[in-house]
Amino acid sequence: MTVLLVHNVYQKPGGEDAVFEREGALLEEQGHRVLRMRLHNDAVEGMSRVALAGRTLWSRDAYAEVRQIVEAEGVDVVHVHNTLPLASPSVFHAAHAGGAATVHTLHNYRLVCPGNLLLREGAICHDCVGKAFATPGIRHGCYRGSRLETAAVAATTAAHRALGTWDRAVDRYIVLSEFARDLFCEGGLPADRIAVKHNAPEMDPVSAPGGASVLFAGRLAKGKGIPVILEAWAADPTLPGLRIAGDGEMADEVRRAAEADPRIEWLGWVGGKDLLSVMASSAALLAPSVWYEGWPLVAVEAMGMGTPVIATGHGAFLEMIVHGETGLLIPRGDAHALAAAVHDLLGDPSRLAEIRRKTAAEFTNRFSREVNYCQLRDIYADAIAQFTAG
Repeated sequence: MTVLLVHNVYQKPGGEDAVFEREGALLEEQGHRVLRMRLHNDAVEGMSRVALAGRTLWSRDAYAEVRQIVEAEGVDVVHVHNTLPLASPSVFHAAHAGGAATVHTLHNYRLVCPGNLLLREGAICHDCVGKAFATPGIRHGCYRGSRLETAAVAATTAAHRALGTWDRAVDRYIVLSEFARDLFCEGGLPADRIAVKHNAPEMDPVSAPGGASVLFAGRLAKGKGIPVILEAWAADPTLPGLRIAGDGEMADEVRRAAEADPRIEWLGWVGGKDLLSVMASSAALLAPSVWYEGWPLVAVEAMGMGTPVIATGHGAFLEMIVHGETGLLIPRGDAHALAAAVHDLLGDPSRLAEIRRKTAAEFTNRFSREVNYCQLRDIYADAIAQFTAG
């Protein structure tokens, strides 16, 4: 099978970029021919807002390039990750015109929320879900704090709904959780074209010993629950050591907390094998996100090391974590509950050892590379069947 992967790369590398690269490598390992089309936001520099909005809606350049590759290389499936802003949904029409089936991974919630996080002013927000046009999001400037840019995103989604892109030009959607599937169905996507496939890291499970401290790894942002973590440690002097790996808009707050509290160590950005090593020597991973996570790879990677996750009990985490067996779930935004969960998990070494064993087994059964490949292969087959049937 020949697969063309299409992705508009983010300015700051993140989970979507990692999935794009890892799934390509996984397909190649299984003998498939993989072509890659990357679009970089550097091209946005010097482009007027009007020109950028037009390209976000329909990129003639991306359409022409995708169609040319599909026809010249005999592509069977075009698998699209991020289209914003340079690829545009025109790539789905280009793939069909060239004779290839289409798959679209929905890593975030942008098709039902122009701000993509379902979060506004720190609160969960569903105001635009199911709306023909995301007027509430425009009013609040939910995309990058700009009403104009939010309007461009909302207009793109609405225009392609009218064009039939979402109903007919995408043969299969990949969503990361049943929670996301329900949201997108509520938002109007065809239920029979949506498949659930969890993101899986490129790693084999490891039986790691753990350690005495806990870890946060990810973007240092309010939505990730950084204020909740810092509040918990400030209020409870009996909590264990805390290592924070990451960078972002709350870096100054984290740095000050680390300077003031000897239990807190800020590692800066850590990735790859270095991050896995830190995970392996941690008692637990903290993920008290206040927004709905898609399917955070960092949490799955921790499970692959046998490191349990303490996470917010909403969204995808309800499907990822079995409370009391592979981690603990806490109420959203509750620093006291986070502290109590850390004490609960670390207070009984024999129970923690059993949870670590179950966590590693859960990873093997649900999130291994073999499971991920079989799911992806089957989704591609379904997409081809859908396209062939017309």
